Amino acid sequence: MAVKTINTELLQKMFLAGAANLEAKKEFINELNVFPVPDGDTGTNMTMTITAAASEVSALADVNMETLAKCISSGSLRGARGNSGVILSQLLRGFTKGIRDHEKLDVVDLANAMDKAVKTAYKAVMKPKEGTILTVAKGAADKAADLASTVEDVEEFCRLVIEEAEEVLAQTPEMLPVLKEAGVVDSGGQGLVEVLKGAYDALLGKEVDYSFDTNAKKAAPVKISEQTQAEIKFGYCTEFIIMLDKPYDQQKEHEFKAFLESIGDSIVVVSDDEVVKVHVHTNDPGLAIQRALTYGALSNMKIDNMRLEHEEKLIKDASRIAAEKKAEEKKSEEPRKEMGFISVSVGKGVGQIFKDLGVDYLIEGGQTMNPSTEDMLEAIDKVNADNIFILPNNKNIILAANQASYLTEDKKIIVVPTKTVPQGITAMINYIPEETPKENELRMAEEIKNVKTGQVTYAVRDTKIDDKEIHEGDIMGIGDAGILAVGKDIAETTKAMMAELVDEDSEIIGIYYGEDISEEDAQKLGDELAALYPNTEVEVHEGDQPIYYYVISVE
Repeated sequence: MAVKTINTELLQKMFLAGAANLEAKKEFINELNVFPVPDGDTGTNMTMTITAAASEVSALADVNMETLAKCISSGSLRGARGNSGVILSQLLRGFTKGIRDHEKLDVVDLANAMDKAVKTAYKAVMKPKEGTILTVAKGAADKAADLASTVEDVEEFCRLVIEEAEEVLAQTPEMLPVLKEAGVVDSGGQGLVEVLKGAYDALLGKEVDYSFDTNAKKAAPVKISEQTQAEIKFGYCTEFIIMLDKPYDQQKEHEFKAFLESIGDSIVVVSDDEVVKVHVHTNDPGLAIQRALTYGALSNMKIDNMRLEHEEKLIKDASRIAAEKKAEEKKSEEPRKEMGFISVSVGKGVGQIFKDLGVDYLIEGGQTMNPSTEDMLEAIDKVNADNIFILPNNKNIILAANQASYLTEDKKIIVVPTKTVPQGITAMINYIPEETPKENELRMAEEIKNVKTGQVTYAVRDTKIDDKEIHEGDIMGIGDAGILAVGKDIAETTKAMMAELVDEDSEIIGIYYGEDISEEDAQKLGDELAALYPNTEVEVHEGDQPIYYYVISVE
């Protein structure tokens, strides 16, 4: 018998199954992202993005299409990491816009929602590139539009849409030469196909593990001493999510936080335009819940009696959070400054350089560990300034930074599109306090164009790229536009790379050595480069970054 509609319960199962299949194929997708630089993290980023939504969706008790749509949209939006993760969140956001007003979905509804998904995602990307997850999504949406007028059976409709997505995915190497050289399809597109295939399995009624453990990182409860119990001022750890259906502006948020402070402590309130996440320690959880209900329906409710059940570690964490909150409150009492700076950094050496240049807040991240949109929002919240510059220092983090900028209302966020750590350092060096935010933004954006970056790392697979034969374990020198040198020795490969980067206009060479390089070896390389390029000034700095033996700037 033909299935003509999908109800809310089935769609919930399909989404969770899609997320589960993506998680199961995560490492496979990561491997596709290795060309052959060891930064394959597309699978990880996409999984973390969709899992953030899946954890909320799986916890929904009373599900309807509107609450399901809001959970998927908000969870993925705030959990988004990396380019593919951000694009996936936008696809989900657009799709949920198309379904939230329906009780059941037929093929026409699905086709319209897929069209909205693609339009939302393309709009979010400044310069969409074909041969990526966007292309696969568009191919699937176009096929859905063609089928909507001729196919009524949802199962047949979905099968044909997925077949088209797989065909488009198979064509991505022809659209992007780098994929063809590496002998792989687009990793983001593969991730999207895995989500669709998992959802289709659930539609067919196949057995799928829909569980998402939201407390996986928590330790088992332990017995708390009477003394510790006595020290707990507020006994109930209360957490829930408000699905907003009433006005909730900045003033309402301030009022809600003030109310929670009157009945408890350890308060954390995070909101966007659809949901509010709440955490409070109180002796009367009912009061917090009653007040929250004035803004919308509640989900993900959890109340723990800390005196009897809460583990020792959580209490310590709560104390730490309270201390941080107190420090933040003290900081917030300070006059709000005009300018603030956030930088993504990796390695203590690089982090110290950014701090010395005036960066207020560092986000740990980079290759293989892209910060999420929520990481960006937390950083923004902690910087007490009217104008905040964000330096992503990685091309895969720029979209998450832009998304955080879009979600911030009370501060002006300026994302300087730095793609490397040297570009971020150059941007900070060229900041002039006496000038306006706009003037500084323009100067920073212009100056980073003068920075050439070389990065030295190792290959994790055999491949051919940029007409160079590369074998597993080879040392590679990578420039802004591709592979510049391949060899067996770190220092020799680095010097070969530098021969491609340095020209007659070069004045400064900055060497940032990684955690696997000794200071002695780095200084030796610096001396050799100074001898090779006597018209340049060579500076050697401890970077302590993983994966990359050297990150080198040429200006």
